[in-house]
Amino acid sequence: MTANACEPWPFSSPQGIANYEAALRQYPGQAIIDLAALRDNMRHLVEVVGGPKSGTAVMGVVKADAYGHGLVPAALAALAGGATWLGAAQSHEALALRKAGIGLDRCHILTWVYNGLAVPFDELIANDIDISLGSLAGIDALADAARQLGRPARVHIKVDTGFGRNGFTEQGFDTSLRKLVPLAKEGALHIVGLWSHLAVADAPDVPEFVDSTDRQIEHFHDFERRMRAAGIEPEIRHLANTAATLTRPEIHFELTRPGIGLYGYEADPAMGTPQDYALTPAMTLQAQLGTVKDVEDGHGISYGRTYITEGETSTAIVPLGYADGIHRSASGFDERGAKHAVKPGGPVRVMTAAGPELMHVSGRVCMDQFILDLHGSAAHLGIHEGDTVKLFGPGRGEEFAEPTADDWARAADTISYEIFTCLRNRIPRLYLHANEVLGADDLAKLDPASVL
Repeated sequence: MTANACEPWPFSSPQGIANYEAALRQYPGQAIIDLAALRDNMRHLVEVVGGPKSGTAVMGVVKADAYGHGLVPAALAALAGGATWLGAAQSHEALALRKAGIGLDRCHILTWVYNGLAVPFDELIANDIDISLGSLAGIDALADAARQLGRPARVHIKVDTGFGRNGFTEQGFDTSLRKLVPLAKEGALHIVGLWSHLAVADAPDVPEFVDSTDRQIEHFHDFERRMRAAGIEPEIRHLANTAATLTRPEIHFELTRPGIGLYGYEADPAMGTPQDYALTPAMTLQAQLGTVKDVEDGHGISYGRTYITEGETSTAIVPLGYADGIHRSASGFDERGAKHAVKPGGPVRVMTAAGPELMHVSGRVCMDQFILDLHGSAAHLGIHEGDTVKLFGPGRGEEFAEPTADDWARAADTISYEIFTCLRNRIPRLYLHANEVLGADDLAKLDPASVL
């Protein structure tokens, strides 16, 4: 009999059970996304800025396939939670949202990363998608597309306040304004917003970084003054990411752009835990064990003999690897491993006869799998091939022995964002509480086989 390190899933129907069983046959790992958690996280973020009537709207940032959670399902859950904007960095994702049936009557959509010489400006304008402008190269092409369509392009002016990424610099802003003002007067461009991005707002307890954020805010206000002086009145200003949404109410302005907060995580562990901000991680990553076997003392585990067993033990294969997005940097090295410092690998919740235990990646993560040293006999522990193990979940406290994406990020020396977004699409995405969160029209926008 196989054991399950995950709680029983609340299936919505017999079809949901069938979908789950089909996913297990399809692949030995599954990402379970709780749409109710996404909705509730967005509801909370809306309340943080003062509620739906506060004058501050909230954008659900769903770039990068909604941080690996699934573009359309996550977008619909964000809208159910009160978002009135969606943000998609790449234009193809912004267009996919409209093609999925999320119309202008539901929300505005902003896109901002593109090659200004090749982006489909005409499609974006025709689909009522707002477009960020932060370089001179794209201005003329965008204006030409608007003229050809006979309708203005809705534009948000991106400025570089100190992040060093895309956006007009202080030195080049006057040149850009000289191009933008005539186009706005002509009606080719409808300049909706002014925006920028913060670099270190996720470190509110580091005085140097607080000062840096303060300087970015000052620069933003300076850009705004220069823009108004040139005759352009921004209707919407937006600067606050998740960290600033949670800790900098003075810059909520007319719109905030929480990204990682929608998915239930703080912007950086230095800020605390998701629970400190009333957020709930929405994704659980689980897998079914492959080969479970006994090995002798001194047995090398995986490539490079970076992990060598100490005493007789059992090992188990978790059939997910770096081709699935499991970071090779989350490999685990032990004291007997050849010429490597001790390093704990990524944590995995395994159900044993005595209850759940945390075990760790042993040796190097491989392309399609990694190995767990069970530190004991599998027969005695009650661990078998086919058991479901949990790589990360909501994180309900130490007594539950439940890892989070933050725990995997620490093991891989990265951030939770990368843990989600690197998960490949060969891992099925399955959705909980879809029937509860979404109306019939939105439910029809999901792949029926993905609904639990």
